[in-house]
Amino acid sequence: MVLIIVVAVLALLAGLAANRFLRPRLVSEDDDAGMCVKDLVGPLLTLTVLLLAFVLVTANGSYGKAEVAARGEARAVDQLVEAAEYAPGTQKAKIQADAVCYARAVRTQEWPAMADGDGSRAPSVWSTDLRRVFREVEGKPVFGMLVAADNKRSEEREERLTQATASIPGAILWFLLATLVITVMALGTCIPRRNNRGQIITLTVITALLTATLCIIRDVDRPFGGIIDIKPTSITDVERQAERDFLAHHTAADLPCDEQGNRTNT
Repeated sequence: MVLIIVVAVLALLAGLAANRFLRPRLVSEDDDAGMCVKDLVGPLLTLTVLLLAFVLVTANGSYGKAEVAARGEARAVDQLVEAAEYAPGTQKAKIQADAVCYARAVRTQEWPAMADGDGSRAPSVWSTDLRRVFREVEGKPVFGMLVAADNKRSEEREERLTQATASIPGAILWFLLATLVITVMALGTCIPRRNNRGQIITLTVITALLTATLCIIRDVDRPFGGIIDIKPTSITDVERQAERDFLAHHTAADLPCDEQGNRTNT
């Protein structure tokens, strides 16, 4: 980083020196002629747009990964429930019950926590309990299916939690905001002082578009806490299906957790 700053400063000094000493020899125009402020605003606006576009693509990629991970985790939990059908009766009931409680804990506790980039310990209680049940069926054909599905669930959850944190550092967002301010001020400096209604309207539209782009970047960079957030739809659907399968042979009172996924004394 120091090297980049040094090179940039040297380039600026070299440019100013060339303007002072080489320009009289290379250009026959008067010293007052040359590029005006409005000629320099064009590259500045282009740079601002390119920076916003690049960061927007990065944030959108993180948002997409978070959505894919959330769906993949739900599918893995669903596979656990389906694989449990091949387990003995006692273990089958335990796995289905743990899957219901895990989904509840994710939906009601971990999902809201991810809005701030955090996770929750509640789902881990049930993933630990699942692995405890797996040991009871070790050596049986269903063991491999259960372990594979649980490993997939664990990987997808880890990815979901990773993408819940901001992928764009705050320093970059502040830099983009500063660039936006400088660009808008430079454009405002270049418009005429009179008969400028059209220019003012155009400047307002450009400002609104740049601001909206920066707001979208900020929102998409928080896939579980912004306006365009990812809803726990997939895990909710799996929770309902797992609960339906469990209640086919048991009662709601047999579940070892409450509606929030916290362990009960049952």
